[in-house]
Amino acid sequence: MERISVFDMLKIGVGPSSSHTLGPWRAAEAFLKELREKHLLSKTTKVHVDLYGSLSLTGKGHATDLAVMLGLSGADPEYVPIESLDVIITAITNNQKLCLGNEQIINFNPKENIVFNRNFLLFHANGLTFTAEGEDFSYASTFYSVGGGFIVKEGEQTITKDDNRRNFPFPIDKAEELINYCWQEGKKISEIVYENEKSLRTEEQIHSELMRIWHTMLECTYIGCHTEGVLPGGLHVRRRAYDIHKNLIGVVTYDSPENWLNSIKKTNIKFREILKWVSCFSLAVNEVNASLGRVVTAPTNGSAGVIPAVLLYYVTIENQQATEEHIQQFLLVAGEIGSLFKKGATISAAMGGCQAEIGVSSAMAAGALCELLGGSPEQVLIAAEIAMEHHLGLTCDPIGGLVQIPCIERNAMGAIKAINAAELAIETDPKNAKVPLDKVINTMWQTAKDMNSKYKETSEGGLAVAVNMADC
Repeated sequence: MERISVFDMLKIGVGPSSSHTLGPWRAAEAFLKELREKHLLSKTTKVHVDLYGSLSLTGKGHATDLAVMLGLSGADPEYVPIESLDVIITAITNNQKLCLGNEQIINFNPKENIVFNRNFLLFHANGLTFTAEGEDFSYASTFYSVGGGFIVKEGEQTITKDDNRRNFPFPIDKAEELINYCWQEGKKISEIVYENEKSLRTEEQIHSELMRIWHTMLECTYIGCHTEGVLPGGLHVRRRAYDIHKNLIGVVTYDSPENWLNSIKKTNIKFREILKWVSCFSLAVNEVNASLGRVVTAPTNGSAGVIPAVLLYYVTIENQQATEEHIQQFLLVAGEIGSLFKKGATISAAMGGCQAEIGVSSAMAAGALCELLGGSPEQVLIAAEIAMEHHLGLTCDPIGGLVQIPCIERNAMGAIKAINAAELAIETDPKNAKVPLDKVINTMWQTAKDMNSKYKETSEGGLAVAVNMADC
């Protein structure tokens, strides 16, 4: 039974894609670790990277090559200053040298040492192989980026094995098991999840990490709402969050994200404005993501705007007296619902289409909001089911291989659906529910397997083919 922490599902990283940017970045870090363990890093004179499948087909638009270089350089996506990314990449490109693991300078020409292979490896659509060479050795290692920043080494179930996770007091693989624990213990879903997290971290660490996730989400949204211009990548997509925010916020002054939230609470909150605020929040996050900014994978970078948008809706509009406890409760529930989809289906668009990203994030947000609105554990799972049910079959066909069109708008749609799903669930008697969450997870996975590969983040079908650069 796989043990997945909330902090596995909600990871801090750099955009634009968790599977195509963060995953390869983490794979490069894992490769460096292997070289150190085998005492090969200091002997390495050359590194070659082969990208396969979806990583090769849409890797340029997703900055996979840049992520690999940053990872091999030893930069940490969680903490590296965003403004230093261009500096590192420019230095490698111009000098054709890379400081491997920030220790060993090697010759490295990105055009020659990173190869985009169009063929697919058997295990997963997102494969990459690193090869290190020295005077007397050649060492290769293959990894798979399986969605949400998770990576798997070829031949192994997981990249790391944490024996502490065997001690989860409430091991959960299915929604039915989760609801049974809630009945047996008389606890909310967030309380069950919290008990599991306590087997991995202290209460102080849990609080600190959850708030760090929240503040990263808040800062990301704030940056997106206050940055105008055009997104990078060649499509010349104009940022919209800035203009929407400017029209909504009016003439007020504030000097921090926290004061900004208080200013939003004082604005008009009619239905149309609520729709605009939720859309604005989600667009802001994903515009930052598209600009290689720092976001929280929730559960992926491409769907990173849904959960912050719904949570910000709750704290600025639904419950303006919301506390840190409410925020933590939301994140705990969202993380657990996301883990159910990862264990029972996939959170990788390259494997399941966009239903695996926007659909899952919408389900996570719907369930989390439902609990905050007073929903029972059964209603929380109903909310998640409703949200996913209405994303089934959603394709992933990004234009130009960029996480921009239709990805950014889809986050706004996913957030609105999540709020609607939570409200529908609150009004639903669980006895009358017809489709359990486990069934919709199974259905999503079957739909993913039946979906044509053209619609799984390959830019070989759908909008990616119907619309070209000239049209834009």
